[in-house]
Amino acid sequence: MENQRRRPWDEIHALLEGRRPVDEVEAILDSLDPADLLHAVFSLAPDDQRALLAMVKPERAASLVENLPDTHVADLIEEMSAHDAAIIIEEMSSDHRADVLGEMDAEDAEAIMAELDDEDASEIRDLISYPQDQAGGLMMTEFACYPMATTVRDAVDHLTGDAVDYQLLTVHYVYVVVKKKKLKGVIRLRDLVFANPDLTIGEIVKPALSVPPDATLDDLEDFFDEHDIAAVPVVDSRGNLLGIVRRRALLEELAERAEADHLKAAGIIGGDELRSMPVWLRSRRRLAWLSVNILLNIVAASVIAAYEDTLTAVIALAVFLPIVSDMSGCSGNQAVAVSMRELTLGAAVPKDVFRVWRKEVAVGLINGLALGVMLGIAAWAWKGNLILGLVVGSALAINTVVAVSVGGTVPLILRRLKLDPAVASGPLLTTVTDMCGFFLILSLASMVLPALI
Repeated sequence: MENQRRRPWDEIHALLEGRRPVDEVEAILDSLDPADLLHAVFSLAPDDQRALLAMVKPERAASLVENLPDTHVADLIEEMSAHDAAIIIEEMSSDHRADVLGEMDAEDAEAIMAELDDEDASEIRDLISYPQDQAGGLMMTEFACYPMATTVRDAVDHLTGDAVDYQLLTVHYVYVVVKKKKLKGVIRLRDLVFANPDLTIGEIVKPALSVPPDATLDDLEDFFDEHDIAAVPVVDSRGNLLGIVRRRALLEELAERAEADHLKAAGIIGGDELRSMPVWLRSRRRLAWLSVNILLNIVAASVIAAYEDTLTAVIALAVFLPIVSDMSGCSGNQAVAVSMRELTLGAAVPKDVFRVWRKEVAVGLINGLALGVMLGIAAWAWKGNLILGLVVGSALAINTVVAVSVGGTVPLILRRLKLDPAVASGPLLTTVTDMCGFFLILSLASMVLPALI
């Protein structure tokens, strides 16, 4: 019993299983700080998560899923009835709604939108139509917007009254428009509050910076680095105000992109993985990469088999095989990271393969020589055999050049082939560096075998 009290998700599960009143469940949720609450929700099985969302008030359900990955929320909501899902969707911010429904099957998403009012459904369809990695896909439509002729007093009264729910208005700006949609300018809320209440907002408005809906994540990152503002309006080619992109939303999206690339590089294929997901799904996603990787490793190991006699004669070579392979792999991964970064920034494009290769070869020659000398000296000192030092040192130096050449150019080649460089670059680099490293050491050793025995 004491252990259960220390584990709120066990208590929530017991209450859900016993069909206890919602007040008891919400009392537990209220007792948890945000970090513990998120942990408790993650620790529940998917069926319990759905039961919890269906039990609590829609506002509470929307807040519970706010910090969950969009793909996970979509999986949860897809299994709920369209009516129950729509009630929760209604309480989400516009950008979060679009992200979640955009992750769902079109048929399921349409079924949920059919339960919403026409205005909300139309708004969601518009937002979903924008790519997620552009301003249109990040923008939200909850913002304060008034015509130029509105007085300061009327704007403040409207903002502080009960006529409009501004609970999602997290940015402290008021946008001024003409002809209902065309952006004229912006006013900070504090400037509005302290202005003469008899003035019109058109008299105190300031010019507004803006971005187009097709602005990329990198464009937005550069914009917010240059301008210290909390949000930027998104306008179309006619200057009509479509929505706003918050700095916070951009930072979250950049973090998600980095996490996704990291998962892909680690071999997690198919999106986010959480341990609350079905075991078979997690296993399938991992095996998609591992099954390919084992084949590539078998190919690399076949090089060792071809030089079995040399390895048997000079068993000390076995010590240096993983060193040459791993050190070259590290150099290659550095080149991959730089190429991925340049592809993201637009500093490199697929046609820059030859330029990138020349740059990497220059670095590889210097680093390969330095690393080869260090490893060669270590081998010479260990066995007292200068030839052994020359063999392993030369192998590492040459393989380093090969590794940075592959690591620098493969991401660009994969991008040209419409393949995801974050997924495929790692296995290809590992296979090449292993094969070349093993081949270089063993073939060089075979050439000077009498001097090594």
